[in-house]
Amino acid sequence: MPFRRLSAMLSSFPQTAAFMLGILSVYALPPFHIFPILFVSFSGLFCLLEKTADTAPKAWKLGYAFGFGHFAFGLSWIGNALLLDASAFGWLYPLCLLAGGAFFGLFTALPLWLSYYFKPLIARILAFAGFWGFSEWLRSFVLTGFPWNLLGSVFAFSDTMLQTASLWGTYGLSLITILISSFPALYLSNPQKRNLLPAAGIPALLLLLLFGIGFFRLSAAVQTAGETTVRLVQPAIPQAMKWDRNALEYNFQKYIALSRTAGLDKIDFVVWGETAVPFPLDVDKEHRQAITAAIPADGYLITGLVRYEGKPDGGYTPFNSMFVINKQGEIIAHYDKTHLVPFGEYIPLKQYLPDWIRPVANTIANFGTGSGPQTLSIKNFPELSASICYEIIFPYQVINRQKKPEWMINLTNDGWYGDSMGPYQHLTAARLRAVEEGITIIRAANSGISAAISPYGQVIAAIPLNIQNIMDIRLPAEASVFTFYNKHGNNIPIALYLFNIILACYISQRNDKNMKKKQIQQ
Repeated sequence: MPFRRLSAMLSSFPQTAAFMLGILSVYALPPFHIFPILFVSFSGLFCLLEKTADTAPKAWKLGYAFGFGHFAFGLSWIGNALLLDASAFGWLYPLCLLAGGAFFGLFTALPLWLSYYFKPLIARILAFAGFWGFSEWLRSFVLTGFPWNLLGSVFAFSDTMLQTASLWGTYGLSLITILISSFPALYLSNPQKRNLLPAAGIPALLLLLLFGIGFFRLSAAVQTAGETTVRLVQPAIPQAMKWDRNALEYNFQKYIALSRTAGLDKIDFVVWGETAVPFPLDVDKEHRQAITAAIPADGYLITGLVRYEGKPDGGYTPFNSMFVINKQGEIIAHYDKTHLVPFGEYIPLKQYLPDWIRPVANTIANFGTGSGPQTLSIKNFPELSASICYEIIFPYQVINRQKKPEWMINLTNDGWYGDSMGPYQHLTAARLRAVEEGITIIRAANSGISAAISPYGQVIAAIPLNIQNIMDIRLPAEASVFTFYNKHGNNIPIALYLFNIILACYISQRNDKNMKKKQIQQ
């Protein structure tokens, strides 16, 4: 009886209810990990669709309201970056929330609108799962892409439940998540005994499948420490102080002092975070010589910094880069960031926007773009690749496909976002890339969370958010493992999406034929 009253009340305000369900769904994501809440949010959305959406436009509005709430709240942490320069950008904070919901809500409205054309409800759920998957994939490249908070990341509460990402990636895991959380709507929208078995049984079977595959994969894994040692340095420098001209030298010396902590002679790689060095070391020989004090005798320093490249017509182009430097102060390799942050490192569609709009990270504006993922070879050590900041959130776009690395360095600076959801969700993205590609990922962050992640997505060790510390770890002996997703990529999840949609079409057509037969018989 209470459920029926609640259902009736929500049905009276369907778009408001969908908006609230979208907000609610965020609590299944990191760092909250309240997975059961998805049964409420997605099954509730389908109950609203069944009871209140008798036209396609109404279905679109429901999907948009759900997506608006989901993304406005799920991406609310982005607004924290605006508050670091509140006098210039603080007024944009509410607009940032609205923009996130308004734009990304389209990626939820479209799947629900398309699924409206399928009947019965089971066909709608299957179609929605497929179309949702396609919408997440589209988010990875529309306007340079922003596939943050892919729904499959809700399983990050368990190393075991993440393992199927090695088969079908996070995109495939998102599809499974939709099916698990939506099938209870079969019974909730029509509480008959015949609907109880599929409503409860299908989610249970899918959860058992995820657990079984994950348990078997982890049980078969051989995980021992190897010979290569890495020291992660996390100085926890406040973002407001990071680019303060009066503090640049102090920050630089702080990195060096932390790196020189006892045991440096046993380290192979010292790793600093994104733009850790405020000086252009390729031309600044004085600071490049000073930095050698932080480098082991037979090892290397890997650090983020801004690199400048001269233009033919004069001036310079800045690049968000990573340098590998040896004890002699020689730069033996470098990598330039490819996926730049919209409105942070460049302005998309700048020619159509007013001149006063400039990057939020306005210390340096309009970075140059790198040439894509690279595999770096360093003598006597496993081959590695690099990614900088949010490049790690792009499935199947983080490594060189022609030459798979053994491990990856991910340099980042989540200090922009304070103690919010952002750093935890960013770490989860790195864990999922590790499972998908089957590689060890070493993540160095200015303020946290710095971590070593096994090729199975397990956090081997970590330095918590906003804690100053160093961490010495040894790479796994098996730093890289085979995965189907690494070999076949997004062909696997896209095939699953198409299978769901084709199955939904088949069920829908059979339903139409049965309805016509009943009408003729009557």
